[in-house]
Amino acid sequence: MADTSFLDWPFFEDRHRMLHERLERWCENNLPVDHGDVDGACRDLVQRMGDEGLLEHSAVDPDNPGSLDVRSLCVIRETLARHDGLADFAFAMQGLGTGAISLFGTREQREWLRATRAGKAISAFALTEPRSGSDVAAMDMSADLDGDTYVLNGEKTWISNGGIADIYVVFARTGEAPGARGLSAFLVPADTPGLTVAERLEVIAPHPLARLSFENVRLGSNALVGEAGQGFKVAMSVLDIFRSTVGAAALGFARRAFDEARKHAASRELFGAPLSELQMVQGHIADMAVDVDAAALLIYRAAWTKDMGAPRVTREAAMAKLFATDHAQDVIDRAVQLHGGDGVRKGHIVESLYREIRALRIYEGASDVQKVVIARQSLMEG
Repeated sequence: MADTSFLDWPFFEDRHRMLHERLERWCENNLPVDHGDVDGACRDLVQRMGDEGLLEHSAVDPDNPGSLDVRSLCVIRETLARHDGLADFAFAMQGLGTGAISLFGTREQREWLRATRAGKAISAFALTEPRSGSDVAAMDMSADLDGDTYVLNGEKTWISNGGIADIYVVFARTGEAPGARGLSAFLVPADTPGLTVAERLEVIAPHPLARLSFENVRLGSNALVGEAGQGFKVAMSVLDIFRSTVGAAALGFARRAFDEARKHAASRELFGAPLSELQMVQGHIADMAVDVDAAALLIYRAAWTKDMGAPRVTREAAMAKLFATDHAQDVIDRAVQLHGGDGVRKGHIVESLYREIRALRIYEGASDVQKVVIARQSLMEG
């Protein structure tokens, strides 16, 4: 088992430690899953996590909406990622996909949370477009008001859970003002006429991804999540919470790689002695240990700050995501190197971690964009 001494840090309460123990037992009994049928595996994982009650942490209670507990989200993502990247993905997308509803949804819209929290419906967050990824303000997709209905036209791409989701939160340009001030968010059921899956997308670590097409998709005004023209605020508020959890998933991958590297270094002999006795190997182990602990400190600082009532943690979340994802890549790369040929053998755990980690440095704000966010926030404070 990975080091869990971090749970004794003052960031956590007993309920977080109890959640971790419960989740660890569930993971040992249910993970990893077969990734041969990715769509089927994700549907099954969502159902099983719903049955266990784990998805209750992914969204607010529709009857008693309060704040999402970011520390719980991070503990869950870190633990799931350490056991199985696809399980982390399945949990994370239930939270990200419904984040806008948790934060800004009406009572009617929050009814969807009963299904997503129970694992009966799969959700998705549709923000990225072919010409607008990190630059959300460059969005092309339109939502034109026609009487009392909005008509959506355009495309979304790299949409996680695309093709298997039952509900999408979709962002489109409603034109109240130029740039980011003229965007709005909409709740779009997957069976809405005019919404089609244009293409399924394959990546190095298989996950359900798709390009979506919207052709004259008509929605009533009750589909609007939050206020018209406030879509950028909605999206950034959601990312403000979930960026820290991306760092937590990266930390889970890094912890697993660190564990595998230590076991291998202790059992593998080189020149008549364990690999772990080589000073250069010890240097790698030391670097990995520092990276893991530093990432954990940044992640749980950001999560604790948000849970303590901070309205925004843009700088803290950006730091957590940037450092944790970039340095998890370093930790995993060292683990691959220490494993030698086994490290690049298809099916080996460190080989799969090497593929899993790369996307986390891109989605929900690429590393370079996080540097811009941190710099701007730091300059404003100065």
